[in-house]
Amino acid sequence: MRKAIFFLAFCYKFAADKRTKVITQLHIINYAIIDEVDVAFQKGLNIITGETGAGKSILMGALGLILGARADTSTLKYSDKKCVVEAVFSLKKNASAIDFLLNNDLDNEGELIVRREIAANGKSRAFVNDTPVTLQQLRELASLLVDLHQQFDTLQLGDSDFQRKVVDALAGNEHLLSSYQSIYKQWLSAKDNLQKLQSKKIEFNKEADFFQYQYDELSEQNFKENELEDLDEELQLLSNSEEIKLALTQASFALQDSEEPVLQAIKQVIAKLDSFQKFHQQIAEIVGRLKSTQIELQDIAQDIEGLNNEFGFDEQRMQVINDRIDMGYKLLKKHGISTTNELIQLKKELATKLEASLNIDEQIESLGKQVNDLLSQAFEIAKKIDASRQQQKQKIQNSVTDKLTQVGMPNARLQVNIFTEKELNFYGINQIEFLFDANKSNRFEPIRKVASGGELSRLMLCIKSLVAENIELPTLIFDEIDSGISGEAAKQVGIIMKALSANIQIIAITHQPQIAAKAHTHFYVYKEEVGDKIKTNIRVLDEVKRMHTIAQMLGGEKPSAAALQSAKEMMEG
Repeated sequence: MRKAIFFLAFCYKFAADKRTKVITQLHIINYAIIDEVDVAFQKGLNIITGETGAGKSILMGALGLILGARADTSTLKYSDKKCVVEAVFSLKKNASAIDFLLNNDLDNEGELIVRREIAANGKSRAFVNDTPVTLQQLRELASLLVDLHQQFDTLQLGDSDFQRKVVDALAGNEHLLSSYQSIYKQWLSAKDNLQKLQSKKIEFNKEADFFQYQYDELSEQNFKENELEDLDEELQLLSNSEEIKLALTQASFALQDSEEPVLQAIKQVIAKLDSFQKFHQQIAEIVGRLKSTQIELQDIAQDIEGLNNEFGFDEQRMQVINDRIDMGYKLLKKHGISTTNELIQLKKELATKLEASLNIDEQIESLGKQVNDLLSQAFEIAKKIDASRQQQKQKIQNSVTDKLTQVGMPNARLQVNIFTEKELNFYGINQIEFLFDANKSNRFEPIRKVASGGELSRLMLCIKSLVAENIELPTLIFDEIDSGISGEAAKQVGIIMKALSANIQIIAITHQPQIAAKAHTHFYVYKEEVGDKIKTNIRVLDEVKRMHTIAQMLGGEKPSAAALQSAKEMMEG
């Protein structure tokens, strides 16, 4: 197993004592050299020791499967059986995890149970609360937890975002940074809107002349509501005016001027019947109706005569109408519409576009001022953040260097570079870089390039011990952090780890008694003979067995009284 720190981001909101019991249970079946084990991790500092080759670091690999690591049949102890790794976590106050379960139609039973199974044929399956999920979903769940609770991974030690978080945590920049980022987002949004308006103006300018031409063309004609339709009716009337006048003349002649006009005939009928009205009621009624008809026909005859006088063929008027209709129909065809009212609506729309083209300059000017104001505000806060970070630079270098000496790295030094830039970014105007020199060579280089696994572990421990009081941290799992150290240096590592575990859950594999002595909970991994098989198991040691185990780590399989006394003193120290 690689000697490095594994940080699991299954971390939730702190309990009242600020320590989070995150990983509550780990159950492993048929993984590597392990038949089956159960581990109940506790809050504080969990130390794992045991026999060489018993499977201590393999526990870390099993936890990696829960995080979504790839796996194949090489991890199976027995190739004809499936491997199962299951971990239990509390969901208390973890809104993001609960939302993930809800959004993915997964059960929420108050706790999170994650299980990976690897079949004998190599097929891998993942489950969340007993519901099958894809490996991608499993990774997304882990990612949500990581994002929510500020995961710091060993690989992130060389990451600029991790380094910035350390500086900001120690500088107490949380509120300043929150205010800055709020304004920065507003500035980005306003700047984006300004760019869109400016692009819109360019498009307006390209189309403005064309819109103006179309508007002027319609304005010149100045059509009234339903005008073309009304003109078409008038044209039809004028086209038939001669035939209509002839019909009206003939009707007037028949009523009044013919040899036997209709009005005169009715008058004569009335005269013949008039003297007989007194003899029959119905005759009286008929005479009355005839008189009414006579009056109505007289009115009709007058109307016909008046209408006939008005009618006449007007060639000039027809020409005007034809010209007007022709122009209207050309515009209808040009714009792909069919009525006068649609032409009028189009004119209104063009007027609106032209007006918007005029108004956009005012909008651009107003938004431009807003962008500049927000930029000034953002820069003002960014400069305060920069000053606050710069004040921490030397403090971080000195504190980490002192702690590195404390943990057995007296020649190691950390250099913090905080560069001030002209352009804003989401975190201000700084680029932050941690450089490392392990041997007082004065050649500071990026951490990944120069630090070994053990050095990385201790460097991360030193940095974590600085920020633990300032920010919430996830569970830390150290896989043999003691690589390359012993004695006083190991003791100091143990002291730092125990102090750190007051705020977070720590799980560590160690070979050093000085570190094991600082445990709140001490697990011992061992092999035992069951029948004709050798099995790996793990148990929690009580105080007596702890002392004996630590004494063995000091003085061998059969520890002396002096070793036992030293173990007791270490545990009490």
